[in-house]
Amino acid sequence: MTIEDEIADLEQKLQTARNRLNPKPSNRPIGMANSSNTSALHTLLLLADSQLPLGSFAFSSGLESYLAHHRPSPLSASQLPSFYNFLRLSLSTLSSTALPYVLNAYRYPNTLEDLDNDFDASTPCTVARRASVAQGKALIGVWDRSYRQHHKGSLDHVESVKVLSSFHKSLRHGGIQGVEWQSNGHLAPLWGIVTLVLNVPLYESAYLFLFSHARTVLGAAVRSSVMGPYQAQAVLASSDLQNQINDLVQEKWDRKIEDAGQSVPVMDLWVGRHEKLYSRIFNS
Repeated sequence: MTIEDEIADLEQKLQTARNRLNPKPSNRPIGMANSSNTSALHTLLLLADSQLPLGSFAFSSGLESYLAHHRPSPLSASQLPSFYNFLRLSLSTLSSTALPYVLNAYRYPNTLEDLDNDFDASTPCTVARRASVAQGKALIGVWDRSYRQHHKGSLDHVESVKVLSSFHKSLRHGGIQGVEWQSNGHLAPLWGIVTLVLNVPLYESAYLFLFSHARTVLGAAVRSSVMGPYQAQAVLASSDLQNQINDLVQEKWDRKIEDAGQSVPVMDLWVGRHEKLYSRIFNS
């Protein structure tokens, strides 16, 4: 080592010692600057958790019936091309039938009862209706038993919490006083108002609603031996799925309830035929 190297080494050690003697304040993480951002992120992680007890794993959203009615030829051929087509159509269906109710329940929480009733009336498929009600009741149950006690919403959401509580009470006791129809508890409108009171931004709420559906369908594909778990994760991580979900959210962003409807009519047939299958591994 030359004398110049020794001098440089000593100068570096001296600078390190000076920094330790007079430490500079560290840059504060961006997330710490705004606790509301952290709260929204935390809630998103909770709702995106595959262990969220909504019971969605028990339903295939019509995939099992679709595969039964679209046998590959020859039978040894891969079902992946057929599955990708189903996933695309299934997301399109959900965005045109259910997503407008998510958006409207978020924007106008006081109309929750009307939205729930309208969604029920516009869902002719019995199997799809049962799945929606089962998951919706599970979601409001999670809110009441798990999230509500930790809820620290702003004053802007006080009325929304009251609406949600009143609706939950009506589900447990079979109706709301002064209302002609009985509450059903469909997932789409409840997802909108629950994410509202949990301070999840609207776009993220809509995106997660469609993403969760895609994850459920992919989970059903894994259990149906259409693909493996690593391949399913690759599909979830793909830019194609991200772009499709983003496009669907933007396309339906201003869609009115009156314009919501089935964009793939045959999807109701596939979902409805599920309970007619001779053997099945998912609920109808």
